[in-house]
Amino acid sequence: MSDGTATRPAAFVFDLDGTLVDSVYQHVIAWQQALNEMGIGLAIWRIHRRIGMSGGLLVQAMMRETGVRLTPKEADELQNAHHRHFEGWTNAIRPLPGAAELLRTLTDCGVPWTIATSARRDDAAPMFARLAVPHDVPTVTREEVSRAKPDPDLFLEGAARLGIPARDCVVVGDSVWDLLAARRAEALGVGLLSGGYGQDELERAQAFRVYADPLDLLGHIDELGVRDTHGA
Repeated sequence: MSDGTATRPAAFVFDLDGTLVDSVYQHVIAWQQALNEMGIGLAIWRIHRRIGMSGGLLVQAMMRETGVRLTPKEADELQNAHHRHFEGWTNAIRPLPGAAELLRTLTDCGVPWTIATSARRDDAAPMFARLAVPHDVPTVTREEVSRAKPDPDLFLEGAARLGIPARDCVVVGDSVWDLLAARRAEALGVGLLSGGYGQDELERAQAFRVYADPLDLLGHIDELGVRDTHGA
């Protein structure tokens, strides 16, 4: 994509939650349970609007919504409570339709890809296993960058581990925060509806294309410059 003659993107960088695995609403419920433990009430829809941010920024945003002030220790306790409640949902979370097939197709077409997620490694690892992510794919998790979304660090690091400039990558995500981070990384952003954001919201965040889910993206993969192994 850095020159007009490329026949395919150099690489894909994927978000995880809501993009490849159906886990957004489990995260929302886990955050609500964590807030309830601390006696803080916040409607589920308000929590959902912040999913995709880093945990620290999400806590700040929720505190702004409620007017509650937390000490740094309490903010850490809230994030740890979310992690604990989310663990209880892990066994119920499944890949989104077409997710594993999409990743295999990119591999078969010789297009490198990686996953860069705001999740912690211990939350993400079971999801990587369900997607059958090969061990040699250099995934990136929250602990490995200084700042998470909407900062571009995760996607920049994912591209760097592939050895490809971010401007030559397609970043696929389900939230406006993903697309903002993609823009700041100078990558091409593609949106999915599978995280609960509307098409108009994703397009306003400058998604190049918006698809329903990974299966829909796979069915239109040629629109992103990926050709099948027969060069169709």
